[in-house]
Amino acid sequence: MKIRNGWWFGIFFLGCFALNTEAATPAAGPEPARSNPFLAESTLPYQLPPFDLIKDDDYAPAFELGMTAELKEVDAIAGNPEKATFDNTIVALERSGRLLDRVERVFFNLSSANTDPVIQAVERQMAPKLSAQRDAIRLNGALFARIQALYDARGSLGLDAESTRLVERYYKDFVRAGARLSDADKAKLKALNSELATLQTTFAQNVLKETNASAVVVDSRAELAGLSASEIAATEAAAKDGHQNGKFVIRLLNTSGQPALASLESRALRERLETASVARCSHGGEFDNRTIVARIARLRAERAVLLGYANHAVYVLEDETAGNVETVNKFLGELAPPAVANARREAADMQAVIDQEHGGFQLAAWDWDFYSEKVRRARYAFDESQLRPYFELNRVLQDGLFYAAGRLYGLTFKERYDLPVYQPDVRVFEVFDADGQPLALFLADYYARPSKRGGAWMSSYVSQSGLWGTKPVVANHLNIPKPPAGGAALLTFDEVTTMFHEFGHALHGMFSNVKYPFFSGRVPRDFVEFPSQVNEMWAVWPEVLKNYAKHYQTGEPMPEALLEKVLAVRKYNQGFTTTEYLAAALLDQAWHQLKPDEVPTDTVAFETAALHRAGVDFAPVPPRYHSTYFSHVFSGIAYSAGYYAYIWAEVLDADSVEWFKTHGGLTRPNGDRLRQTVLARGGSEEALTLFRNFTGRDPYVEPLLARRGLDQAPVANPP
Repeated sequence: MKIRNGWWFGIFFLGCFALNTEAATPAAGPEPARSNPFLAESTLPYQLPPFDLIKDDDYAPAFELGMTAELKEVDAIAGNPEKATFDNTIVALERSGRLLDRVERVFFNLSSANTDPVIQAVERQMAPKLSAQRDAIRLNGALFARIQALYDARGSLGLDAESTRLVERYYKDFVRAGARLSDADKAKLKALNSELATLQTTFAQNVLKETNASAVVVDSRAELAGLSASEIAATEAAAKDGHQNGKFVIRLLNTSGQPALASLESRALRERLETASVARCSHGGEFDNRTIVARIARLRAERAVLLGYANHAVYVLEDETAGNVETVNKFLGELAPPAVANARREAADMQAVIDQEHGGFQLAAWDWDFYSEKVRRARYAFDESQLRPYFELNRVLQDGLFYAAGRLYGLTFKERYDLPVYQPDVRVFEVFDADGQPLALFLADYYARPSKRGGAWMSSYVSQSGLWGTKPVVANHLNIPKPPAGGAALLTFDEVTTMFHEFGHALHGMFSNVKYPFFSGRVPRDFVEFPSQVNEMWAVWPEVLKNYAKHYQTGEPMPEALLEKVLAVRKYNQGFTTTEYLAAALLDQAWHQLKPDEVPTDTVAFETAALHRAGVDFAPVPPRYHSTYFSHVFSGIAYSAGYYAYIWAEVLDADSVEWFKTHGGLTRPNGDRLRQTVLARGGSEEALTLFRNFTGRDPYVEPLLARRGLDQAPVANPP
């Protein structure tokens, strides 16, 4: 029973559980059980799941069998008449639940990456059952007594450092899960967990369905003026997919802002697009999440109080590197004023352009990206569209991500065409270490589709474990519009950066070198973004950029002058970028620092007031996510009270970039140092200890302030 809230389940997967309990599949009979591909470990290389054999009706029976098997294993451990030992209790728990682990990994990864109505129904069916499963284990009094006995005696057990930490983490996780509660309070906790599991999946499914339903339909090509030919072709393809021939469809991404806003010349269409985006799940209808958001917030607050904490944020932050609410509030509160001030200066520059053009209107949220591009062109003689021909997807992948990984770590990559995938666009690469030995499988799933949730993330199908002798199978997921057949996938610079970011997460998974499955990728939420953000630096490292930034038709390298402009404009628009992010992070804290009786009934009004109190209610810059589609926070516990983690980890990232620059940059010794001190260690040591092992000191905040244009801001001490 590996505790299922490590990175693959609790951090990168944002919406695990479900709505109601209607049956999704027939009951499992003897023959389906015998043929169910989950019942045995995969015989494919690296134990890659046999996607070609897995059918939707395999999931529910495998879940049921897996839960039953795990509970039997746990009951045997808890009821063992022998005195508790590290091997017969902790290691035994690490070895339990293998079947359930296999089906969970595939199912929940695909429920995000390639869902369908049957998978969604199984989510709803399994939500309360899986919640009860976790509670049955963590609230098992006899089992906890054995764990506590080992915890109390840990200093005399003769364990190595990783094993001792495993005992400590099991004890802490069980306590935080309610193991010390009375029987009556355990019953209350189970009910809270069950309802939360149900609501969180309802939220996640509503966001996906509403995002698909809110795509903007355009009647004429003329309205799309400003979009490139390939972008217009993508809207035509989307319309055909939705059986709206002759129309054009702009699909939405999960963020408030939408990429097309930077190019569309029609202000009316820009307004339609932005309005559709920010209204998601908040305007009535079957996908409305307003009541669900408030209910989730109240249930989390009630659970925190039951567990002995003032509120959900206090509960969450106790286990993060930030440590407490006060530190996070101070950190975000001191960043917000200079960020908003920067955004207002940027807005003034754009308003000046609007006035010079006699636009006759005040800058609005749907104007920002469009006029930001105009200011950028005027100030830097630089147009974002100039970059796209030099950022072809496969070249960015092969000559960018893989090239940098080869230079830093000695890795090589071989595409495998003989292994099954869950969707035709997914590519599989075998990864080899510097000594030529097999290291991992990497799945690249980059194109958007209606069956895939928005955003970008990394997931794990098989985690590394010395105990099991398993090697990693990891995947990256983005939502890049797929070009028409025969067309080239030309990326924005943001999409390029996102590819490098998510590949940093993938490297973290591939390099894991721990004994116990518990520690494979299990790091605090406000540290997990550190390796991925560090990897972004190679997207603009001159040697790497020159290697992949080549014209997709001619192969000519990006002109030196254009490359210099790419680097020069990196600080541009940071007021907007920082403000939209901080608004979402502060909104997350506002919801989760409430006591149960403080949770409002009017979600929209609360959000408006919270943004005003925090000083980030600047209309042209809406939060990166409004509450009703804030999947990081409300579709699971992944980033609840933890969305601040990105900028918290960026302190470490920006400082590490400076470390690389002063130590020779893109070299094997530097890569090997990062790998050995951070990426390989997972959760086997304290997160900040790993950072100090890498840099040799505590982090400095100044590089972040300079990067974000916040140099004058007095900021709380960094982590």
